Amino acid sequence: MKKNLILAVSCMTFVAAFASCGGGTKKAENNADATAETAKTEKAGPEYKVLDNQQVDLSEFKTDKDGYIVIFDGKEMKGWRGYGKEGIPGKWTVDNGAIKFNGSGGGEAQDAEGGDLIFAHKFKNFELEMEWKVSKGGNSGIFYLAQEVESVNPENGETRLEPIYISAPEYQVLDNENHPDAKLGKDNNRQSASLYDMIPAVPQNAKPFGEWNKAKIMVYKGTVVHGQNDTNVLEYHLWTPQWTDMLQASKFSKDKWPLAFELLNNVGGADREGYIGLQDHGDDVWFRNIRIKVLD
Repeated sequence: MKKNLILAVSCMTFVAAFASCGGGTKKAENNADATAETAKTEKAGPEYKVLDNQQVDLSEFKTDKDGYIVIFDGKEMKGWRGYGKEGIPGKWTVDNGAIKFNGSGGGEAQDAEGGDLIFAHKFKNFELEMEWKVSKGGNSGIFYLAQEVESVNPENGETRLEPIYISAPEYQVLDNENHPDAKLGKDNNRQSASLYDMIPAVPQNAKPFGEWNKAKIMVYKGTVVHGQNDTNVLEYHLWTPQWTDMLQASKFSKDKWPLAFELLNNVGGADREGYIGLQDHGDDVWFRNIRIKVLD
């Protein structure tokens, strides 16, 4: 009798333990699935695609005595086109040996005849030089390593062209004395020749509106240097933890602008190359003597 009781209790204990283990396994599997799904969702960033448009042949452009390729000869805009467009928007013209954007005074509210301008060839390691001037209160910029990006609406699959500045660092072009952006940002990091909204140009040696300034941008294996009027004014390094930290502290942070953060954190994409761009910010601006030396 005692032996049978012990056997019954043992069997009941085994059954309870088995049920408990079975239930625990199932619960653990459900938790694992949920965790995996959460990780998958968190890992999936904004949906977008980089356009792979035809590039111009650099061999068709003159190389000067200093080894620079002249990408604007002062006469015609060969090789240039609108960002995300096939032709040159009507507000970009050649004016007395310079590329001019004829502003509307509407700020960043671009219209059909405006929009940013790019040179249709992707560069990787290079030295870019040009001169620029702005009208009173003028604002513009020089982009580099830019991509043409379309975002994808996950609900209906529709695409839209994203602005150039969410994929490209910007060399600020500005009338520091008369445009309010000069007083915004942090530590003057929106003034002329600054890495826009991230690193200020020091010293700040821009000339007043209506006068020509020299701009120089060097990109070599992640090291970037901005020069203004024959003086190097800042240096930084792409694809580093410090670069990511700078983005996180800017208007392009992961929380504020996840698509911009993802694209800028991986500037130049897998090939680490991109377009040179000139910004339509709604104000009159001129660019001339544009040349580039390939450092690959």
